[in-house]
Amino acid sequence: MKKNMLTVLVLALVVVNIVLTAIMMISTTSTNQKTAKLIDNIATAMELELTNPGASQAGAAGAANVSIEDTEMYSFTEDFTIPLTIGEDGTQHYMVCKVALSINKNHEDYKKKGALVASSDPLLRDTIISVVGSHTMEEIRADQDGLRNELLSAIQQQFGSSMIFRVSITDMQFG
Repeated sequence: MKKNMLTVLVLALVVVNIVLTAIMMISTTSTNQKTAKLIDNIATAMELELTNPGASQAGAAGAANVSIEDTEMYSFTEDFTIPLTIGEDGTQHYMVCKVALSINKNHEDYKKKGALVASSDPLLRDTIISVVGSHTMEEIRADQDGLRNELLSAIQQQFGSSMIFRVSITDMQFG
C-alpha cells in the first residue's frame, strides 16, 4: 500500500510540474513577444531602419539619371576639420570628414564650368565649412541627408549650375 501511495504522490507531482512548466512557457512567450514589439517601436521611433546612409532622396533622384561612365569625381585633397555650432551641451564640437563631389560630364555646363571646380577649391572649401559649421553635432547626426542636400544646393547655387549632382561626405568623426 505504501508503494501505491508513493506512486500516486509521484504521479501527482509530475502532473503539477508539467502544468507549472506549461504556465511558465506561456507567460515567457507572451513576454518575449511584448519585448520584441517594444524594441520594434523604439527602433521605429529612433528611425533605426536598414537604409543606405549615403543615398538621399534628392541626391538619389538626380544620381539615378547619371551613369557611372558619365560621372567625374572631384575629391578634396585634405580632410575638413570644421568647428560646429555649440549645441545643447554647451561645448564646442568639431567634425572631421572627407568630401567629394559628383559631376555630370554630359551636363551642358560641364565644358564651360567643369574646369572651374578644381580652381574653385578654396571657395568650395569655404562654402562647405560655412554650411556644415552652421549646424550642431546633434543636428548633423540626426539628419545627414539634409546636410548633404543643403551642401548640394549651396554648391549648385555657387556655380549657377546643376552639373554637380551629389555631395558625398565620408569618414565623419566628431570630437
